[in-house]
Amino acid sequence: MYIRNFKVNGKMIFKFVFIILFILIFVMFSIGVYNIFKDREHVISDNDDISNKKVNVISANNYTNVLKEVHNDLNSYLGTKIKLTGFVYRLYDFADDQFVLGRQMIISSDMQAVVVGFLCHLNGADKYKDGCWIEIEGTITKGEYHGEIPVIEIEYIKEVKTPSDEYVYPPDENYIPTSANL
Repeated sequence: MYIRNFKVNGKMIFKFVFIILFILIFVMFSIGVYNIFKDREHVISDNDDISNKKVNVISANNYTNVLKEVHNDLNSYLGTKIKLTGFVYRLYDFADDQFVLGRQMIISSDMQAVVVGFLCHLNGADKYKDGCWIEIEGTITKGEYHGEIPVIEIEYIKEVKTPSDEYVYPPDENYIPTSANL
């Protein structure tokens, strides 16, 4: 029978635990840094950006992010082609060839909403009644409505059914536009 006595050295155990904790903290820090840059690349390469395409499709997920970015930096987006879906919304002082392609943006937890959207220009716009859902393709131009704003010159339009994701949410605070061009 073989018996072995072990002597426990307190200083050695402390060093061992300290080294293990240091390695764990370093690994966790490294993973955190990796995830930050990975998420940033995800935002840049995800469909939330509206760059590097001939016609940029705007969905309910990126609607308000794009709307905010275009309003904040209109000159960078002039001439950009976009495709989006919304409902026809008019104000009393719009011309006959104008309407907002709108979406209801939820602004509170009790489902209160406001209409947000792009002002659109289309000869014969009066054919489309308030509240009807349409899909458009058009080009972002500069227009005037109580100041300088983006206006979509509609090149293609069709009526569609109300989408399942008819509501949109306020812009993300972490939205990072990928370029000056949509």
